Amino acid sequence: MSAPADDCRRVFLLANTRREDARDVARDFCGALTGHGLTVRLIEADCVDLGLDPAAFDPPLELTSSEHDAAHGCELAVVLGGDGTLLRAAELTRAGSTPLLGVNLGHVGFLAEAEHEDAEATIEAIVARSYTTEERLTLDVTVVHDKTVVARTFALNEASIEKGARQRMLEVVVGVDGRPVSRWGCDGVVCATPTGSTAYSFSAGGPIVWPSVQAMLVVPISAHALFARPMVVAPDSAVAIEVLDGTDAGVVWCDGRRTVDLPPGARIEIRRGASPVRLVRLHRAPFTDRLVQKFDLPVQGWRGAAERRRRGAEDGDA
Repeated sequence: MSAPADDCRRVFLLANTRREDARDVARDFCGALTGHGLTVRLIEADCVDLGLDPAAFDPPLELTSSEHDAAHGCELAVVLGGDGTLLRAAELTRAGSTPLLGVNLGHVGFLAEAEHEDAEATIEAIVARSYTTEERLTLDVTVVHDKTVVARTFALNEASIEKGARQRMLEVVVGVDGRPVSRWGCDGVVCATPTGSTAYSFSAGGPIVWPSVQAMLVVPISAHALFARPMVVAPDSAVAIEVLDGTDAGVVWCDGRRTVDLPPGARIEIRRGASPVRLVRLHRAPFTDRLVQKFDLPVQGWRGAAERRRRGAEDGDA
């Protein structure tokens, strides 16, 4: 898609059109944003699923068939759905680094910034440009076999190396910065970003890492070894996972969306991504609050705020 010739404001909208509630919210967003003079861009197939007539809006809806950079020329992308929809949006918008604003219509929705019941306030923030963006570390993933690069891809959450046969373990050797660390017979290995530390890595027993921390996680899955603990490595480290010859084939999944088969002898190289993903933030609430809210963590009995107020009063009396 060529660059827009005019100076109007454009917003790319991506919805999980398989869900009725997402379709309803998407129609509302289209009407509200165009009502404020913004141009809304949709993927052609999504527009059909939503049953919308582009000419019925002023300005008209803008359609694209691009799967390379559907949000080219847009100031942000509004994503209506769960984390899976936002991961799809990251794939579609990565080339242009378009900021992503997630509106949660799923379950946990860790990547989302707003809930669907806050749609009106979210639209007002978009129109007023009262939002900020933050960059999230990504992973560049390269698969090599017989000294030949067979695939290159990326991940926002994680690259998960998994066994191909349910009844057999995957035999791998893991290395960091060109040096071997350990050999594992395992169900797999998750290499995650801090963003992905609350996703598959968390389920596999990895630590939660605050998004502001620059690091990569290496988390073995059901490993049979003396040393099989999660590792946190430097953001500029190079992680390599080699599928041993003589073992069964495996597979690497990136964000649960993109997959590459791993024959015995394959080597997966994982480095910090050259292109971060930008997420829109509407609120300044700390990640701690998001963690407690999304996981519904018990925090009753915490006296931090009350204790600070008490100490402040005592200082005033003095």
